[in-house]
Amino acid sequence: MKVERKLRQQALAIFRAALAAADPTAAILRHVRVRGGALLAGRTRYPLRDIRKIHVVGAGKAGAAMAQAVEQLGLPPEKRGASRVNVKYGHVAKLRWIELNESGHPVPDAAGVRGAERIAEIATGAGREDLVLCLISGGASALLPFPAPPVTLEEKQTVTKLLLACGATIHEINAVRKHISSIKGGQLARGAYPARVVALILSDVIGDNLDVIGSGMTAPDASTFASAQAVLEKYGILNETPASIRERFASGMRGEIRETPKHGDPAFARVQNLIVGSNRLAVDAAAAESRALGFRTLVLSTQIEGETREIARMHAAIVKEIARYGRPLARPACVISGGETTVTLRGKGMGGRNQEFVLAAAKEIAGLDRTVVLSGGTDGTDGPTDAAGAIADGNTLTRGPDAQKYLAENDSYHYFEKLGDLVITGPTNTNVMDVRVLLVGPNS
Repeated sequence: MKVERKLRQQALAIFRAALAAADPTAAILRHVRVRGGALLAGRTRYPLRDIRKIHVVGAGKAGAAMAQAVEQLGLPPEKRGASRVNVKYGHVAKLRWIELNESGHPVPDAAGVRGAERIAEIATGAGREDLVLCLISGGASALLPFPAPPVTLEEKQTVTKLLLACGATIHEINAVRKHISSIKGGQLARGAYPARVVALILSDVIGDNLDVIGSGMTAPDASTFASAQAVLEKYGILNETPASIRERFASGMRGEIRETPKHGDPAFARVQNLIVGSNRLAVDAAAAESRALGFRTLVLSTQIEGETREIARMHAAIVKEIARYGRPLARPACVISGGETTVTLRGKGMGGRNQEFVLAAAKEIAGLDRTVVLSGGTDGTDGPTDAAGAIADGNTLTRGPDAQKYLAENDSYHYFEKLGDLVITGPTNTNVMDVRVLLVGPNS
């Protein structure tokens, strides 16, 4: 057990290295600065003399930390315009002039609607000589609800819950969200035109697709009313979806409602979308820490997606291969992966995809000495819980209750809570998906 305790400490250190690399304040300051009388965003220069006001809007779990970074840029007071950034409850920071609005996530609420309406008002009120700085990070889709008439907030909450429960991917969920929204799917950029728009984006989606991150508020939308309805049909929830949403999709497919803006739309002529952080950077930092601790290290992928339990079995199979045959790595070994899995809810317990991943993996590696598995969300919250994830080893099942019973109820939180094996970081004010760390210690 002494070896397992050390491996657990090392796994946590590797995960903390990933969190440090995902820090949104540092990410923005690496890409954006004020120098020589200009705002520099990536390789683009915006002379301040040509800008009347710089407005700051946005949404996401990292919104507060991103806003702190903008304040650290040192924009001249006379250039500061209106501001509003929607953030998850509790994910706040002390700011001087940028306004935060706490809202519901993952299910949107009325506070989010009020914030979204104000953000749309700021964007549409910006003129040609203004610049709208848009801060987008994971969670923005839920945190920026602006239901398109006749859809109500309650109806949007209903379809969001249906999509979360059925195991739909974030790409599929956002396709639906964009077509019941007045602000997503490039519509924020459409409203801001002809003002300049600079979107600073902390990616929480596989592949860093601009039209998916935060439901693509400032990017051309590849989805359509037809593809959004196809998602509901695929998961058999169309008939459970509120009638107003079904009617809106039908009207859109008949051409009676304007589609979200696509590539070539004038709305994007003055838009710069800049990705400042991603899961890849977090995983790279985790791998560097792993090597520093003396592990032979393999980054499996930063694009892992699929049903959580299936992905857990696949990761556990790699651990068993290393432990028994020394391949694809010899001991001591570390396998790291990133991305975001999905859970199909079958029970009424509490947990999240990371905790469920660890519990499912713990079943597979049961009895293997010197093995540890950790999975955590970089935002510090896994599902509707206060834990980022969980950690387990080959002996976990001998210490805990019936793991299969808790898996059947999707109740991984209470399983690990009993053992003291939840990974609790508190809100990290960032979100670049999940990081998984699997360790196989040296031979005895």
